[in-house]
Parts: sequence; structure tokens; C-alpha cells
Amino acid sequence: MKTKQAGFTLVEIAIVLVIIGLLLGGILKGQEMITQAKIKNVVNDFNGITAAVNSYQDRYRAMPGDDLNASGRWSGAVSGGGNGQLTGLYNAAPKATYTATDESNLFWWHLRLAGFVGGSTTGQAAGQQPSNAANGIMGVETGVSATSGLGFTSAIICSSNLPDKIAIAVDTQMDDGASNTGQVRGQLQTAPNPNTAATGATSYGETGTNQYLLCKNM
Repeated sequence: MKTKQAGFTLVEIAIVLVIIGLLLGGILKGQEMITQAKIKNVVNDFNGITAAVNSYQDRYRAMPGDDLNASGRWSGAVSGGGNGQLTGLYNAAPKATYTATDESNLFWWHLRLAGFVGGSTTGQAAGQQPSNAANGIMGVETGVSATSGLGFTSAIICSSNLPDKIAIAVDTQMDDGASNTGQVRGQLQTAPNPNTAATGATSYGETGTNQYLLCKNM
């Protein structure tokens, strides 16, 4: 005697496919929302640091990190050289004891002492670069166009480890969308938090795996 085998009807299969489609759509939409939030955070970081620097300069008539009078203003602080340049690299490791040549770290210490940036104002952590939304760091340096700074010769703000979609969107929203011109420039990374190169990348490549260091003229 043959047993009747039960199976899915076309209606049931259609319902399952609709549910799967809704779930996939929700996941993709959620990923896009996360990416957009990271783009907004990176843009806000650049704008926020620029605003903090401008406020510091308005108050003290000096560049944070390069401030010649910082040690007299705050007990225990270290002054910069006062020459309008920021010595040190954007990715310089924070130290237990700072000197006047560590201006890329003193930059964050001075901003924290002035209350323009949050974080510790004592010890090694005082000069620690803040993190960005992509598990990279935000740092500052003065570019030397022949060897570093992506073609900039002024003080720059850099943000590392940015996925290609985020880097392209940030450059497009804040500048001209080109990696080697304008006020925002990009460098293709081959390792996390790299030193700045002499010039920006020839062009952005959106591969889904590329990461970029973005630097903005301060």
C-alpha cells in the first residue's frame, strides 16, 4: 500500500521566500545604516577637532601642541616650540614623559587641559590620540610635501583605518572626492595606522577590502 507523501504547497513556499526576502532586506538596510552612521561620525570628528583648534587659538593665540606658554598656564604641562609647526607624527606612540619635540602628542594634552577634548590630562594617556569610528586613530602632524603629509605643507588632521566606502563618502561630502587633491586627501593603507606618504593615492578603489588614511588640511 502506497503512503501519500506530504510536501510544501506553492503558497507555503511563496510565504517562506517572502520572509527570507524581508530578513535579507532588513539586514542589508541595517548594514547601510551602520555605514552611514560611521561616515557621519568621521565627518563630525574632523569638524569637531577643527573647531577645537580654532577655539584654542582664539583663547590663547597659539596652536595646541606648539603652545610656548602651556607649562606656565597649567602646572605639570609641557610647552611646545612656538614656531607654528607640529613636530612628531600623527601616529606617534604616547610616552610616559613628554618633551617639547613631541608636539603631535602635546596637541591632545593641551586641548584636554583647555577642556576642548575629553580624556585624561595626566601621564601617558594625556597625549593619546582619540579613536575614530573605524577602530583607527585621529592624529595631527605638519606635512613635508616631499616626504610625507600627502602633499600638504601645513598642519593636518589624519584619520586611519577607514574602509573604502567610508573614506570615499567623507572626501566627497567634505571636499572634492579626489584622493590626491583638495583639502581632504586619501592614502591607500597596506598596514594599520601607517605613516603618511608624500602624496595621496592616484584614485580611490572601492573593493570592499581597501582601507584608507584620510588627512585634512587644518
